[in-house]
Amino acid sequence: MGLTLAVAMVINAGMWLIISIMPAMQFELGVDRADASLPYTLTMIGFALGNFFIGRAVDRFGVSLCLIGAAVGVSLGMMLAVISTSIAMISLAQLLVGFASAVGFGPLIADISHWFMRRRGIAMAIVASGNYLSGVIWPVALSGMLADLGWRSVYWTMAIVTVVVVIPLALILRRKVPEEAHARAKAVSSANAKSSGLSPTALACLLGLAGIGCCVAMSMPQVHIVSYCVDLGYGPAVGAEMLALMLAGGVVSGLISGTLADWLGGVRTILIGSALKCIALFLYLPSDALISLYVVSLIFGLSQGGIVPSYAVVVREYMPAREAGARVGFVLMATIFGMAIGSWMSGWIYDLTGSYQLAFINGIAWNFLNIGILVWLLSRSRTQGALQAA
Repeated sequence: MGLTLAVAMVINAGMWLIISIMPAMQFELGVDRADASLPYTLTMIGFALGNFFIGRAVDRFGVSLCLIGAAVGVSLGMMLAVISTSIAMISLAQLLVGFASAVGFGPLIADISHWFMRRRGIAMAIVASGNYLSGVIWPVALSGMLADLGWRSVYWTMAIVTVVVVIPLALILRRKVPEEAHARAKAVSSANAKSSGLSPTALACLLGLAGIGCCVAMSMPQVHIVSYCVDLGYGPAVGAEMLALMLAGGVVSGLISGTLADWLGGVRTILIGSALKCIALFLYLPSDALISLYVVSLIFGLSQGGIVPSYAVVVREYMPAREAGARVGFVLMATIFGMAIGSWMSGWIYDLTGSYQLAFINGIAWNFLNIGILVWLLSRSRTQGALQAA
């Protein structure tokens, strides 16, 4: 598990560094906020597609080979971004970075889930926390280089680090899951699927829609906190610190949520996190002072860090083990599309209004959609369980 976590912490860096360099990139290229958000949007679109397609590849070829190919892809994408001269070229390069980086999220989470039954939730949460830890470590660690040498030097450095670290670790992760583990997981997931009254495809689509609503709301603080701090006069370094604090809170939240998922199940855990995230989004509306922003960012991180991994827990609870990579990848693809759409939408609302207030309100509305779907799904599962018991 430790090796898998280390891989995730490195290979996910590209999706967080693009947030930190967004103000510098916007200034250099002379574009507006919505256009400056496009590289992140393309990163998340690539990340979404990569979760699905690389997840399917992991089901077929194993995680080791997929990790090696992805490390090369991330490095190549960052090098292409460095030599780009327009926002369109950078966005296309980030599409590749996002696609390849996806191996460090859904596919790794699905892979580790095969090795655990009783403590699957916490195991998946630990691996998923690698994504947040990547956002905690790299933007702060490379902030000095960003200030002194510019964003292109940051990307050159990370392109080299990714290949040097990930490929050797990938060669170690060549184990295969025992057949008896697949058999036990299949028996449990089949029983759970009957209790929901939904087919695996219908459940995956429903979870995907809930995930879109969840992550449109989540994207506003995560993607725009650095730009928000720049607008308020606090500077990008302060914004990077708030992002790191938010993501550090997300790591803690993820571990707590993993434990809760082992006790309460994935659906209830998502619902708890979504309700707390909605409260945190409301708290952003009156907060523009420095201390209050730090506090609210921490609260937001503590509320939302375990939500997306819990979607993967639900998939593993209700769907066949041999389809884990593809099914987890599909649902997480939907959540990441939500991040991509929400990040652009928030920038567009900012350009229209000159403020992020309506962007926060937009996120709250999407979060209510997410909560509504989860409440319906939970009530349906209870009803089906009661009918089967009768």
